Amino acid sequence: MPVTVLRLNLADPSPTPASLGARYRAAVEMAAFADDRGLTTVQTEEHHATDNGWMPAPLAFAGTVLGATRRITVTVSALITPLHDPLRLAEELAVLDLLSGGRLVTVAGIGYRPEEYAAHGRDWHWRGKLQDEVLETLLAAWKGEPFRYRGRTVRVTPRPYTQPHPLLLVGGSSRAAARRAARLGLPLFPSAHLPELEAYYHARRAEYGTEGWVLQPSARTHLLHVSEDPDRAWAEYGGHLLHEARTYASWQSPGAESAVRSAADDVEALRREGVYRIVTPEECVRLAGEAGPAGSLILHPLCGGMPVDEGWRSVHLFAERVVPHLKER
Repeated sequence: MPVTVLRLNLADPSPTPASLGARYRAAVEMAAFADDRGLTTVQTEEHHATDNGWMPAPLAFAGTVLGATRRITVTVSALITPLHDPLRLAEELAVLDLLSGGRLVTVAGIGYRPEEYAAHGRDWHWRGKLQDEVLETLLAAWKGEPFRYRGRTVRVTPRPYTQPHPLLLVGGSSRAAARRAARLGLPLFPSAHLPELEAYYHARRAEYGTEGWVLQPSARTHLLHVSEDPDRAWAEYGGHLLHEARTYASWQSPGAESAVRSAADDVEALRREGVYRIVTPEECVRLAGEAGPAGSLILHPLCGGMPVDEGWRSVHLFAERVVPHLKER
């Protein structure tokens, strides 16, 4: 059975406190529904300094989802770790790990938007050193013993549930990210299908004498909305998908690697491109067969401010007419 992902970033092109509140509550309810129906993962991410509410507090959201569910994994992909206080982050992740019984997965990203660093008073040019510090601090803190931090001796409690530490991956598409993961003995999560980066990571890991593995994205990644009438859904809701696609593309620097980067300028181009797809339940089952057991199906029901009712229709179709077929395979 492929990994089944419910992606929730809560972006909305016209957010109001009332509309975002309703959207957040619907997202938590969707996560609980997905948990009951056997989906495997809820995925969210971190961004700041946006005008559409794109998830700025993924750990608060993850804690709410973990408290509302029993089995499903919650993945933050990615957390922009250099923006966080290292000691405070160690505490928060330990508590979430304890709360969930080890169901939180954190992908540590370095980010790609200088304005996010500026908004948090961090120096963009020192992001590599900041990332080294926060990752090294997390690994030391989770041992539960006193250690040296910025010239003083500190100790972080409580110890996490997962041993030796909560699942922490290093995200990115650069050799620097691969070297960092290899040196620290952490798994690597490339931001796109990059076999050459995987090979580089394993070569560096052999030099450092560390253990590790790579969570390699598929060669083609699709963000899915399920509808019984895709033509109608594209006509009515394609603008929401385009809003997210164009927003995300505007943040990317030239040459940046991303599994879900779109070059589309209009809805028709977005549909032809195939990164964002609206499919029938039957087409979704076919995609699962093509992906195989190592692949994933990423459902994105609230994409770009999608109306909540339409998002729920997609979730129900996926849970009731796609997931049962996946379990039979």
